[in-house]
Formats: sequence, structure tokens, C-alpha cells
Amino acid sequence: MITLHEVSKTYTVSKELTVPAVRNVTLDVARGEFVVITGRSGSGKTTLLSLVAGLTRPTSGRVLLDNVDVWRLPDAEQSLLRNRKVGFVFQFPSLLPTLNSLDNVMLPTLFADNADPAQAKQRATHLLEQMGLSDKLHAYPRQLSGGQQQRVVIARALMNEPQLLLADEPTSDLDETTEHEIMGLFREIHQQTGVTVLLVTHSAELGSYGTRSIQMAGGEIVAS
Repeated sequence: MITLHEVSKTYTVSKELTVPAVRNVTLDVARGEFVVITGRSGSGKTTLLSLVAGLTRPTSGRVLLDNVDVWRLPDAEQSLLRNRKVGFVFQFPSLLPTLNSLDNVMLPTLFADNADPAQAKQRATHLLEQMGLSDKLHAYPRQLSGGQQQRVVIARALMNEPQLLLADEPTSDLDETTEHEIMGLFREIHQQTGVTVLLVTHSAELGSYGTRSIQMAGGEIVAS
């Protein structure tokens, strides 16, 4: 599902200063895996996730998503690929405060040419019910706890039935109990749908929730 071949990403701060965020990483993630990438802040794990998502262009190397070289596609085709095949869960909930839970979950369908509003609403309702939020369909983000907001985000990421689910520190802002609830939810989603999951976290103990755990340090994979 994911292939990184000798991928590096270096940020240029000034003429004299460059910062290597990812160093010559080669990685294969098979369809249906749940891979957890762990590492301290600055280890390169979030940059690696952005490279996989096609949000950050690599300085060198190749990024293939479902056998498609992401960075050889025109911008419009990249966007289409992400919308059809990839669901995103970011570090912070990123919900639109003026929309209720149902409308926030339905947002990805706005970018689909053939979306049926009635079917979209039905699917969004079903996903929120799966997240344990059947009584929060019309609640606004400010009326939800942090864990509930993250559940809405996960439902939104699943709206277009992605083949790949990418999660960037999805539990970093949560208490320990809620953190394990959310990780358990990711594991349940993976087991029930077979979606490929790539999740990054600073917490090494959360690696046990995946089918495989990878550790990064200094922009490199140091254990897998």
C-alpha cells in the first residue's frame, strides 16, 4: 500500500542552515497493516507521515501510494488521490466550529463529484453512531469533550471509505484513559474494516495497539 524508497526531506532555513528531518528512509507498508511509528519530538515521524500523504514533497527518493508515484502526479490528481484513498486524523481535532458533528463528518463529500446528499447524511450518521456519538449528531465542537471531538474527526476521516488512514499524534492532547479509548477505537476500526493504518505517536507503549511498531530517531528508522 505504501512504499518509500530512499526518501529524504531537508528543510532550508537559510543559506547557511539546513535541517534534515527525514534521512534516506526505505519503508514498505502492506495493505491491511496497522503500523505505529514512535519517536520523540523532532525524530521525523510527522514529516514522514506528511511525505506519505503527499502533503510534503521529498528532497530525494520516491513515495508510492498503492503503486502510484505521488509526486509524478499533477496537483489536481494528487488531490483526487488523497480524497479517494486517504483519510486524515491530525494532532488536534481541526473541526469547523460553525458546523455540528454531522456536518463536520460530511465535509469530505463536498469534494466528490457524484456524492448523494441523502446517502452522505446516512453514512455520516452511521459513523457517528459507531463512534458512540448517536446523541451528539447536532452538537457543535464547543459542546464536546476532547475525546468526543477526536471521535468526530475519526468518523470524518472514514467518510469516503479510504483505503489508508493516516493519524498524526491523535491522542497527544488527551488524558491517559481517553488516550487508550481512542487507540482501542483505531484497533477496532482496523479489525472491522481492514483499512491500512499508519499512526505516529511519541508514546512507545502505544505501539502495542498496531500489528507492527517502528521507532524513529534523528530522521531515521532505528528499530522495526
